[in-house]
Amino acid sequence: MSNKDFEEGLARRTQLLGEAYVTKAMHQAPAFNREIQEYITGAVWGRVWSSGEMSLRERTLVTVSLVCALGRTTEMKVHLRNALRNGITPEELKALFFHVAGYCGAPAAQECFRAYHEVVEAMAAEAEADGGAS
Repeated sequence: MSNKDFEEGLARRTQLLGEAYVTKAMHQAPAFNREIQEYITGAVWGRVWSSGEMSLRERTLVTVSLVCALGRTTEMKVHLRNALRNGITPEELKALFFHVAGYCGAPAAQECFRAYHEVVEAMAAEAEADGGAS
């Protein structure tokens, strides 16, 4: 992996997920996890998310679809937060979840809905805490 991929990936990851998330993932991760975080940053966020063939919106929807189909709840929450922070509407996510139900089954879709509600509740609590700190 090139340093350019890593630098582009770090910038893209921060842009989409926010400084707090990236700091926690990259700099506060246990030493054992640091290499995988560096790999993900360069290979995924640098090479995949930073190439120009698809828009960030398209990449976001594709990624949410993939992690939902795979039932990867932890990653699902990360990418649902990204989607909501970056303009994907709740209605679009609901339609995506029904698409998951049709192709991957109701249990997979139910997990999407559960994860969505957890993310929305966490984001609302964070917004309230930020508003209370002002």
